[in-house]
Amino acid sequence: MGVESTPAPSRAGRNLPASIAVGLGLGAVIAGSLLWQKVLFIFVVLAAVLVAVDELIRVFHAGGAKLFRVPLFAGTTAMVVAAYFGGPLALLVALALTVLAAIFWRMPSGAHGFVRDVTTSVFLLGYVPMLAAFAILLVQPEDDGPGRVGVFFLVVVASDVGGYVVGVLFGKHPMAPTISPKKSWEGFAGSTLACIGAGIGSVVWLLDGHWWVGAIVGAVAVLTATVGDLAESMIKRDLGIKDMSNLLPGHGGVMDRLDSLLATAPAVWLLLHLLV
Repeated sequence: MGVESTPAPSRAGRNLPASIAVGLGLGAVIAGSLLWQKVLFIFVVLAAVLVAVDELIRVFHAGGAKLFRVPLFAGTTAMVVAAYFGGPLALLVALALTVLAAIFWRMPSGAHGFVRDVTTSVFLLGYVPMLAAFAILLVQPEDDGPGRVGVFFLVVVASDVGGYVVGVLFGKHPMAPTISPKKSWEGFAGSTLACIGAGIGSVVWLLDGHWWVGAIVGAVAVLTATVGDLAESMIKRDLGIKDMSNLLPGHGGVMDRLDSLLATAPAVWLLLHLLV
């Protein structure tokens, strides 16, 4: 009788079948919310962001910082909702009030570690809900909001897939060996080509825009997606962890999937706001 084995990770360290299944499932949820009622996209983003915030709270606690879920969860919700119904100014006001709430909530715990804890809370707010809210700003326009979100997701997915495939097949020259050893310059080249191609195709198809706008969006997105991925890798290395959690098979935690998206959302929002 043979011994049953579990699927081995790929050369890039992923359980590929699980990774693909989870990715397709998440994509279906996002597309379904946009095609049915775009207001549902708020709940999809909010659910993902709240889980990511909770993951960061846990790892920061393990690193010695003291964070409080009540103001951070309430503020995250307020920022996402404010972005949809009030736009950028309402988002900024919600962020400011959440920072004040985090400071107030921390005060009763005493002066020891106060600056560290408040600084960590502010970093978390700016890094996750603030950047994620730009995805909400993308969906805001009545005429083409879902299309703008589609462009955003397609360029980030193209960057990830292009880099993964080319990196696995041809990757030989490490890009940032002390931060993310599996990233290679060959993979980055694959990300660039795929991202620019996806940018051109999605802007022309979904927004009826000029091809050169899509090329600019793709070229910028590959840079921001790479920086977002490396930034999260740096956080994990600093805290001595491999993944933020094991919630998503083949991916790690929710935050491990949001890293490139978070960094790319404000850039795509700005470019589409100015050029389309």
